[in-house]
Amino acid sequence: MTEVRFYHLTRRTLEQTLPALLEKTLERGWKAVVLTASTERAEQMNLHLWTYKPDGFLPHGTPADGFVERQPVLLTAEDVRPNGADVLFQTEGAESALLADYALACDLFDGNDPDAVGAARKRWKRLKDAGHDLTYWQQTERGGWEKKA
Repeated sequence: MTEVRFYHLTRRTLEQTLPALLEKTLERGWKAVVLTASTERAEQMNLHLWTYKPDGFLPHGTPADGFVERQPVLLTAEDVRPNGADVLFQTEGAESALLADYALACDLFDGNDPDAVGAARKRWKRLKDAGHDLTYWQQTERGGWEKKA
């Protein structure tokens, strides 16, 4: 079964959090798919990743950029895995039917939105019942992560 990590965003936004997680993914030599709730959201995140860090570069792209099979980080609203990604990042409630194809899935949700928290709890229960190995991580005051479950 796929290992699934739930990331409860309480101190930082998705835009502030995702780049660091993607950097760690690439440092390990893994590829990633970032599943977004819409094509527009994937494009917003694409633009953000070009400018979030003035002195660095995070290789990424969207289906509109082409060469999806070669993208180290693919940002998409489509439930696809053309780049052979090891890690799936599900954002803003987006869910993949291909979860079992990944070694690791990360579910990032806004802890300041009660609807997002409720939806994440439902996903947790469903995945736990399906036998996945789940962990729950909450942001600390310093911006790091603390494993809670």
